Amino acid sequence: MSILLIEAFYGGSHKQLMDLLQKEMEGCVLFTLPAKKWHWKARTAALYFMENIPASADYRILFASSVLNLTELVALRPDLGKLKKVLYFHENQLTYPVQKCQERDFQYGYNQILSCLVADIVVFNSAYNMESFLTSIGKFMKLIPDHRPKHLEKLIRPKCQVLYFPVKFPDISRFMPEHKLPHIEKAPDSEGTGDTCLFMALPFQEKSGGTTGLRNSNTLGCGSEQSELQSEQSSSWPETPQNQPATLEKVEKPVSSKSPKPYQREDSQSVTFNLTIVSDSSGCQQKPLHIVWPHRWEHDKDPESFFKVLLRMKEIELSFHVSVLGETFTDVPDIFSEAKKTLGSSVLHWGYLPSRDEYFQVLCMADVVISTAKHEFFGVAMIEAVYCGCYPLCPKALVYPEIFPAEYLYSTPEQLFKRLQNFCKRPDIVRKHLYKGEMSQFSWAALRGKFRSLLTTEPQEDL
Repeated sequence: MSILLIEAFYGGSHKQLMDLLQKEMEGCVLFTLPAKKWHWKARTAALYFMENIPASADYRILFASSVLNLTELVALRPDLGKLKKVLYFHENQLTYPVQKCQERDFQYGYNQILSCLVADIVVFNSAYNMESFLTSIGKFMKLIPDHRPKHLEKLIRPKCQVLYFPVKFPDISRFMPEHKLPHIEKAPDSEGTGDTCLFMALPFQEKSGGTTGLRNSNTLGCGSEQSELQSEQSSSWPETPQNQPATLEKVEKPVSSKSPKPYQREDSQSVTFNLTIVSDSSGCQQKPLHIVWPHRWEHDKDPESFFKVLLRMKEIELSFHVSVLGETFTDVPDIFSEAKKTLGSSVLHWGYLPSRDEYFQVLCMADVVISTAKHEFFGVAMIEAVYCGCYPLCPKALVYPEIFPAEYLYSTPEQLFKRLQNFCKRPDIVRKHLYKGEMSQFSWAALRGKFRSLLTTEPQEDL
């Protein structure tokens, strides 16, 4: 066991990454804390891990997310300080949105800066995450009243690199409705293990050669083909930098030779779910537009803007269905209960799905996936939804211009409303659409080698 994996907030994408690395990389040992009370984990996790990680001469690499105060841990455990220390940023606290300015706690961003200084390699899940963090250090440190440290960005930047979050895409062909099935191909990954290669297997993706690597958000979409229903953009979206389990009550899957046996759970809890899949292509194209929102139920995902658009559509009697997924934590914004009541019969699904099969099943039945986020440094949920054949609509801000072509971005809530209004009138166009982005760079098949290289390099010190 040469790789020591440490996760102070073992949930969501943090859990997905650690589980994937432990499964796919040899010699890993994982230590975690539950994904509850994030602020306390960020403050106290180092002391817990100091006591609970046993000493071992076999450790060579320490890999942790930036929730952990790495500086405290290596001070408390000098033996771990000798390892090659890799810090992975899913998000950063210098630009994480807060509801009120006075709510930002200086300590969390400060601890991340200190952790970068003691780490050997600092990895970010997107170029947007990296640049927003590094370029905010100077302004952030000005909050110190006097004797401010200088040139911290110059010290940290040479250690930094971008390594996208690796998404392990499952086989979802058994969940696909009839009109999506013809677009699925199964291709072996580079090692022949059967992992889905996105550039060949992504539903609704054009089979034209796409470039991999980071997108330049300043030039993205220049001269690109525009969507048939895309509205003209007129003004800018603000550039701002989970858990009741639920099950499907009833799902009628499309008639297909690949259709599995009905999924069953022992869990007796249920949620609203009214969708019926029509197997014939003409009937399928006439179904109301199915919109999915698969994000955490927290203020930084801006559910207020999302539901405001839906309620406006409801007022003018547009026909649509909506599934609201995502985890809930201690404080759920009031808008969720209010919106569910007002949307009424338009709601197909409401609640967190702990089963990955159920989650992907809902995504496969949806037509459009929406983000209204004020905070997004990568967006696993959006990428998974596109993989399941959903048409993405995202703010023209944050990480989204790096991930998605320009035609899938909107600048204002009004533009989002107009796009959805058109889609409600002609859902068949969305269902026939071929996704024009490049998604292969986010798959584990594409990123496996980079993670192996990152986690097999020996430290310079003689242990």
